Amino acid sequence: MAGIIQFFIPQDKQFFPLFEKATGNLKNISRALVEMVNIRSIEDRRVYIKKIEDFEHMGDSITHDIFNKLSVNFITPFDREDIHALVSAIDDVADFIHGAAKRMDLYKVGELSTSIVKLAELIEKSADELNNAVVELKDMKNIIKIKEACVRVNSIENHADDIFDMAVAKLFDEEKNAIELIKIKEILSALETATDKCEDAANVIQSIVVKHA
Repeated sequence: MAGIIQFFIPQDKQFFPLFEKATGNLKNISRALVEMVNIRSIEDRRVYIKKIEDFEHMGDSITHDIFNKLSVNFITPFDREDIHALVSAIDDVADFIHGAAKRMDLYKVGELSTSIVKLAELIEKSADELNNAVVELKDMKNIIKIKEACVRVNSIENHADDIFDMAVAKLFDEEKNAIELIKIKEILSALETATDKCEDAANVIQSIVVKHA
């Protein structure tokens, strides 16, 4: 009987800590990325690549836990599809951060451009804003703060698009080695896509606010 009752009780105490754990992990992996891209030595960067890989695995584990909770709980704090979309977008950000870091290592990229550094910094800012918004979702007492955080994520993504476009244009204009061009463009693309996924997460949060505020 106790199990049946638990099945119908809203699982806020289970879900919200996991949401915050997911965005907290995103902050950690994005911070490690920023630290990594500010290091010139390829060898020294590998310490941070390992950290990023560990955080990415942690993100996968958190995502798995949340999906398991979705499968066994009848009542959830938000619509199931919104929870799935939010957690998937957060997980995607970590995946693209990890992908960008791996490419920097595998391609043996020496000096990293200011555009790569700037994109990494924008990802970190987006992660901070997503965490701020998710923390406020628990009681929905500060809707304005949630909306403002989401708007900032959208603005950051627009800025990232501009940086990416200008960086690629400069790359095609100045880089004469086709292989090097492909390497750098792939890294830039992974970083820019990470900001897109941050915007996807922010859009889901805004949808949740509209439905439940």
